[in-house]
Amino acid sequence: MISLAMPLGSKHGWGICGKYLVKELSALTAVRLFTEPFDTATIGNELEQVFLEQFLPTSEQLRQIGSDRIPCPVLQAITNTEMQPYRPGLRGQPTVGYTFFETNLAVRDFIQVAQTTYDFIVTGSHWCEDVLRGYGLKGVTTILQGIDPVLFYPRNGKKEYFGDRFVVFSGGKLEFRKGQDLVIRAYKALQDKYRDVMLVNAWFNHWGFSLETMRMSPYVTFQTKTPDYPTLIRGLLAENGIDLRRVVVLGPHANTAMPGIYWNTDVGIFPNRCEGGTNLILMEYMACGRPVIASYSSGHKDVLTNTNSLVVKTMKPVHIQEDQAQLAIWDDASLDEIIAHLEWAYLHQDSLGVIGQQAGRDMAQLTWRRCAERFYEVFTEPSASWA
Repeated sequence: MISLAMPLGSKHGWGICGKYLVKELSALTAVRLFTEPFDTATIGNELEQVFLEQFLPTSEQLRQIGSDRIPCPVLQAITNTEMQPYRPGLRGQPTVGYTFFETNLAVRDFIQVAQTTYDFIVTGSHWCEDVLRGYGLKGVTTILQGIDPVLFYPRNGKKEYFGDRFVVFSGGKLEFRKGQDLVIRAYKALQDKYRDVMLVNAWFNHWGFSLETMRMSPYVTFQTKTPDYPTLIRGLLAENGIDLRRVVVLGPHANTAMPGIYWNTDVGIFPNRCEGGTNLILMEYMACGRPVIASYSSGHKDVLTNTNSLVVKTMKPVHIQEDQAQLAIWDDASLDEIIAHLEWAYLHQDSLGVIGQQAGRDMAQLTWRRCAERFYEVFTEPSASWA
């Protein structure tokens, strides 16, 4: 038996991770799930909802939280910089924390919390592992996220839509960390030279505080204020010179709905300034056999190579602070290099297929089943996993 304390959902990284770990670990061992109440809209469909409900604890098992350690391993999501567990009071034999973070300086102040709360910690990237080890944490290892190969795979044949256009895709919630300001500037450079280019963006952001970080950008103007998401995105693009006649603004979609969109684009741009994980949307896009232009930094380094992507390696540090407190140092990818890669992709469209095919092969090795197997090893062979 393994108990998991994790969020669930179909439209954000933690939720997708939680769903797949429950599914894949339940094929290896008995599973118990501690999470917030969920419904069909949260999960994606009725079948998944009913499937996941069977792993929820009984009232008696819920009452055990806060007492002694329960007699089974517990995997706790760590969803904040303070290294607090998703379900406080739930401890197992052992208790393993699972973390993705981007505040590499701020997390230093909570290493003691991590040491006293968890027996071991799993990170979503080697970048996070290196940060924690640098602060003296020893019981830590990395397990990479996965993709669902049933949904995300290279599809043969031409695009169904916009076959006469060069379609650029950008995804991830709109915020400074994700680098959409760099995407806008790079795409504008291409748009102004070639009439057959098009931008498809999936930038929906549930969290207003992170949306506001776009005002930190030195590359774009961000003045639009409206609660209506499509209006906000179109306003942002228009005020930065993007031709809206060549733009598709996607609303929030479950990740299961995205392959058909990916297959109808030509290249993805991911100039993210920091990723505590491998960037799930990047992995799923690549798994569909699509080439990417992406920053070679933080968690991206775990999946990008010179053969499966057009990597942006020229960086400068950007310091992130709040109320004079230093939170992180991220990597600001070179706009010139992004533009150069994007124009190369446009001019060498026949060569993109080779890069995309390699991306698809590489991501096919990083499945959620493999991720779950690694977690199972951590719980069943701890001495080997943490050596």
